[in-house]
Amino acid sequence: MDMLNIEHVSANFGKLEVLKDISLNVKKGEVICLIGPSGAGKSTLLRTLNHLEHISDGKITVMGKVLTHYEKGIRKLNLTSKERRQILLEMGMVFQKYNLFPHKTALENTMLAPMTVLHKSEDEARTNGERLLKMVGLEDKMDAFPNKLSGGQQQRVAIARALAMNPEIMLFDEPTSALDPELVGEVLSVMKSLAEAGMTMLVVTHEMGFAREVANRVLFMENGRIVEDGSPNDIFQNPKSDRLKQFLKAIL
Repeated sequence: MDMLNIEHVSANFGKLEVLKDISLNVKKGEVICLIGPSGAGKSTLLRTLNHLEHISDGKITVMGKVLTHYEKGIRKLNLTSKERRQILLEMGMVFQKYNLFPHKTALENTMLAPMTVLHKSEDEARTNGERLLKMVGLEDKMDAFPNKLSGGQQQRVAIARALAMNPEIMLFDEPTSALDPELVGEVLSVMKSLAEAGMTMLVVTHEMGFAREVANRVLFMENGRIVEDGSPNDIFQNPKSDRLKQFLKAIL
């Protein structure tokens, strides 16, 4: 069973068609990087998977369960909020901005959702939060508040917080774009470790070195479409479309 199935998905913002007939299957353990110019639809695609943006056409299936299904703007599936929430819990998401609770410590930020959503005990949430913060290299910052952490440290807390919900799939929406250049590596290192541990990941990124080294597949998007889909070698060494060649020449 595929972890994600995206079938002929389109999405509109008013009259603007942001996604145009996107189809994509994601297998367990795959790391897929989405690259392309600003406005290509990369972040919107990720946000439709997490139900933060609505589609106008197509079907999205998460681990065999249909999350949303529209045909020409007509809804074909009615889930209760509880049913939808259960499907969405399979995915964790890390955003450009860290969105940490400023009045809570790093550890408390990782404990909150497991306790309130998964009804974990405080002890269980604390033990798991400590384990995850150690995993992302922040064992000495557990009691620090976000304003005492660097951007890279805050983003690593955000990754630990997402992992605390035990997702099967991790979505990363340009997780290093808000960071100073010298802090990018510490976040990418954590993501690389996750990939090596077998986590299924979809990553919108401008970090071509990461995409080349860590991804199993790289998707190049432009104007709401997937223009090319291939291995890092296919994309970076043997681009087929003139547009991808032009894009790579501009950024590499």
